[in-house]
Amino acid sequence: MSDMEHQEVDLNKPQNQDLIWDLDSIARRELAERFIKLFENRLCVYSESTRQLYTNYDLHFPSDLGRKMVVLPNPYAFHDTLHGIEAHAVRKTGLCVLPGVVLHKPGLLLTTMIKEGGPAPKTMPFKPALAQIISNQKKAGDIFLPIMMKGDLREFDQKMPYIHLHRLQVGRLTRLSTFERDDIQQTITRKLLTLYRQADSLSCQ
Repeated sequence: MSDMEHQEVDLNKPQNQDLIWDLDSIARRELAERFIKLFENRLCVYSESTRQLYTNYDLHFPSDLGRKMVVLPNPYAFHDTLHGIEAHAVRKTGLCVLPGVVLHKPGLLLTTMIKEGGPAPKTMPFKPALAQIISNQKKAGDIFLPIMMKGDLREFDQKMPYIHLHRLQVGRLTRLSTFERDDIQQTITRKLLTLYRQADSLSCQ
């Protein structure tokens, strides 16, 4: 067992509320927990209040906190926390990642924004969909850098968890040096590549 797993959340200390996600509205909580764990350290987590991006963290579901999830950055890896990430550089994408198992399909699926009470979303396998998005962004002279933040873990029709993706536009981080922007881009891309390679085998069953 790692030191990370021995960390306790002390609510008497001021907490970064961006890293405490409320799961009250999610009916199938156990499925949602298994699903979000698939993205642990594969998608970076953004905190607007600290303007930080966490690339190395654990996801915890402390029983004493009730229906909450806590993102715990690795305290021994300071260099894995990226600083100076301004909120205006973070954008909603309208893209959502779903667990294929709920629709009797393998791996992960990608769809456009899901409307509560609307029709069941049309989905595509994650890998070809992501490859298409990256290709389209590249043609437009942009790069696709997906991240997640508080509020992105959601549920459709009280039965299917999904993650809404935000994206970071590093070109908007004008206060950072070119070197710093390149480093951030490479870090997120490296994580995304891992997720891409494993997408067909990830399951929350």
